[in-house]
Amino acid sequence: MNVTTGSRWGGTAGLVLVGLWALHGVGVQELGGLDARGAAALRGVLRPDLDPQVLREVGTAAVETLQIAVAGLLLAVLAAAPLALLLAGSSRAPRLVRSGARLLAALLRGVPELVYALVFVAVVGLGPLAGTLAVAVHGAGLLAKLWAEQLESVDHRPVEAARLSGAGRAPVLLLAVLPLARPNLLSLLLYQLECNVRTATVLGVVGAGGLGQAIDLSLRLFDYGKLGTLILTVLALVLGVDALSRRVRAAVGADTRTVAP
Repeated sequence: MNVTTGSRWGGTAGLVLVGLWALHGVGVQELGGLDARGAAALRGVLRPDLDPQVLREVGTAAVETLQIAVAGLLLAVLAAAPLALLLAGSSRAPRLVRSGARLLAALLRGVPELVYALVFVAVVGLGPLAGTLAVAVHGAGLLAKLWAEQLESVDHRPVEAARLSGAGRAPVLLLAVLPLARPNLLSLLLYQLECNVRTATVLGVVGAGGLGQAIDLSLRLFDYGKLGTLILTVLALVLGVDALSRRVRAAVGADTRTVAP
């Protein structure tokens, strides 16, 4: 065995040991000895409760989750659009203004949605409004950054042609830059909607409404059959929104590679 082969085997063994160390540290070995409550929870999740009353309650929570996601997206767009225009180099905003916009966008997206949700629950109380505001604030910072990158990455030849023809800053932006970037801007918007649906589900656990709040209540009441129904609903909701957004992105000719987080 040469030195190179020995190093590879040693590196592989080291990675395996690190993986086993991590699994042991988080208690994976305890899965083999679930107590009665753990076994009951697992059975309940695998046997969802399909009682009509439960389905109505779950449906109401799912609608509320969608409302949080969509309303949060609309509020995020209102803040992200002007920020993105200021951030984009193609807008030629003053350097001080761009620096301020960049700092604000970084601050908005730098705080996790869960932290925002805890703050807004304390400010406006329990319910979907807190979740909507949390999704909106974080989404505004993220969309501003991603949209600005798309505005900067358009084909510069039509933009320069518009400038050479004597068009001012605003006409160049509205008539040259935005039409070129529009498909990918829409793609990012739809991707953010997908993220909002998933995030709204998680935020409900801290009292921000929607499916997450129903999941938290089911766990507290040990209603594992309803919990199974809620989990299936979350999966169906996320997959449905993902499939819809993919169809729309394909219809507008957007580059799906632009939606990486």
